Amino acid sequence: MAGLGMLAVALLTAGLVVGFLSGLLGIGGGGVLVPVLYETFGALGVDPSIRMHMALGTSLAVIVPTSLRSFAAHRARGAVDWEAFRRIGPWIVIGVVLGVIFANMSSSTVLKWVWVVFGSLLSLKMALGRDDWRLGSELPKPPALEIYSVGVGIVSVLMSIGGAAFIVSMLTLYGRNMLQAVATSSGIGPLIAIPGVIGFVWAGWGHSGLPPLSLGFVSLLGAGLIIPASVLAAPLGVRLAHGISRRKLELAFSMFLAVVVVRFLVSLLLE
Repeated sequence: MAGLGMLAVALLTAGLVVGFLSGLLGIGGGGVLVPVLYETFGALGVDPSIRMHMALGTSLAVIVPTSLRSFAAHRARGAVDWEAFRRIGPWIVIGVVLGVIFANMSSSTVLKWVWVVFGSLLSLKMALGRDDWRLGSELPKPPALEIYSVGVGIVSVLMSIGGAAFIVSMLTLYGRNMLQAVATSSGIGPLIAIPGVIGFVWAGWGHSGLPPLSLGFVSLLGAGLIIPASVLAAPLGVRLAHGISRRKLELAFSMFLAVVVVRFLVSLLLE
């Protein structure tokens, strides 16, 4: 019982952090949640061959309500760029479908390598990127933006993130202010998470070695503990996003990602 209590506290705390980051940075929180769930499933003795799949699928389930709540709050403030949202959205969903198919065919080792490579890029972007960099004032012409969006969908579902790190960077490079970019990217989160969850349920359906109370590669127990806390904390992040500098938090998140990348890299080298 003491162990279960500690597990519940850890997951609830992770949920608060995920919700806060979702509102503040427009991210789905998978950058925090995937490594937490990976270690949690490891402590519970989940088969290493599906441990990463479970972490990704469960994280996407948490992102669904968190990102919807964050998007609703930003939309209420009128900060969403609907032109960009309509151009990006459908192609993101196509990328998610392709990403789920790839995940279903991939081992846990491959998925950890995806995290190492793109987690490193995200960490560098957070540490070195500048909000005032510009490539133009208008969004890229077709098919450049559409191809980019498909790629974001693929990588986002394989990392179980809301795609904001990629979407926010692109929008700010093409003239959108940071607040508008964050608000718009928060709407991309549900387009990644909802089909992503359905895909991971399908991919893991009937798989041997699943933890109790799981639907495919989605842990209902983990999602049930984390979702209430994340939904509660998301509006706080939104309020802070409209009034404070984000640089120190970006640097802290960059360091966190770097630690996670090293952790996964060490486990890969020891396999």
